[in-house]
Amino acid sequence: MRVKDSVDRISFIFQKATFMTRWVHPFKNSSRRTALRLALFSMILSAAAIAVPVHAEYPERSIQLVLSFPPAGASDILARAIGQKMSEALGQNVIVENKPGGGGIIGLTYAAKAVPDGYTLYLAAVTNVAIAAAAYSPKPVHLIKDFIPVAGIATVPHMLVVPASLPVQNLGQLITLFKASPGKYNFASQGSGTLSHLESEVFMSTVGLDLVHVPYKGSSQALPDLMSGISNMMFDSIPASMPHVKSGKLRVLAVASSKRMSLLPNVPTVDESGVKGFEANNLFGISAPKGTPAPVLAKLAKAIQTSLSSPDLKERMQAQGVELKFTSGEEFAPLIEREFRIWGKAVEMAKVKLD
Repeated sequence: MRVKDSVDRISFIFQKATFMTRWVHPFKNSSRRTALRLALFSMILSAAAIAVPVHAEYPERSIQLVLSFPPAGASDILARAIGQKMSEALGQNVIVENKPGGGGIIGLTYAAKAVPDGYTLYLAAVTNVAIAAAAYSPKPVHLIKDFIPVAGIATVPHMLVVPASLPVQNLGQLITLFKASPGKYNFASQGSGTLSHLESEVFMSTVGLDLVHVPYKGSSQALPDLMSGISNMMFDSIPASMPHVKSGKLRVLAVASSKRMSLLPNVPTVDESGVKGFEANNLFGISAPKGTPAPVLAKLAKAIQTSLSSPDLKERMQAQGVELKFTSGEEFAPLIEREFRIWGKAVEMAKVKLD
C-alpha cells in the first residue's frame, strides 16, 4: 500500500469516528460513553498501524544502472552481465542505461543528480573517471564528492601489444629497440586522454623512451594500423586485441595489471618484465548518489557479492579479459582515491588538456 493511500484511509477513519462520537451524548450513563469512545479510538490506532508500514521493502521497482559508455563495448558487456545477476538476487529488473559523451561527464552527471533512493546506480570505470577529472576543466559533479561506493566489482586491465612483424619477443627487447632510435617509433592509443594514452605516457616516462603519440578514435580504428606496422605499440583492451593475437597479427608482450591474468597465465606483467612499480588495473565499481540510505546500500552490496560469486558469470567475464572481484564499499573508497591521485599526476606529467 502506498503512503498516500494509507494517509487517506486514516483520515477517512478519523472523520467517521468523529461523526460517530457526536452521537454518544444521548447516553445518560457516562461510563458507557467513555467505553464507546475508547473502543472507537482503539479501532483508529489499530487501522493506522496496519495502514502505514514502518519501512517499505526495497526494491519495489526497477533499478537503473548508468554507465558512461556506448552499447557493445567491454564496459557495457560487464554492466549487462552483472545487471542480470543482480536482477535475480534483488527480485527486480536492473536496467542498463548507456549515457556516453563528454568524457564520461554526461552519465556521471545524470546519476549524481538522481534521487538518492537506490533506484539509480552508477557503474564507474574508475580509472577513466579519474583521468577525465584531471584532463578536463572542473565539472559540477565528482565521483568521490557526489557518490558513495557500493562495491568494487572488477579489474579490466589492458595489455601491451605490438605488430607481429616487429622483431621483438618480450618487453626488454622492445625497450632496447626503441631506445636505439629515439623519435623513430610511435605508439597508438584509443584517443587523447584515455587510459590507453596515459598508461603509455607513464610507461615512456618510467623507462625513458621517446615515442610519437598517434591518437585514434577507439581500438577499432587503431588496430588496423597497428597490425600493418604503421603503429609500433599499443596498450589496448583485451577483448579488442585478443582476436588479433590469436590470429597471429599481433603479439602480446605484457599485461598492465598488478598480477598475471587467468586468461593469459603465461604472459608476464609489465612489472615482472622489468618496469618495476608499473600497473594500470583499470578498476570498475558500482556507486550510488550521496544520501542513499545505509540499509539500501547494504542490500545492494549483498546482491552484488552474490552476483559476482556466480561460476558462470566468472567464466564468461574471464573470457572477455575481466577479472571479477568483490570489494566492500568501505574498502573500495580508498582505492578510488588512489586512482585519482595516480592518474592526476600522470595527466599533469603528460600535459594533457581536453577542453
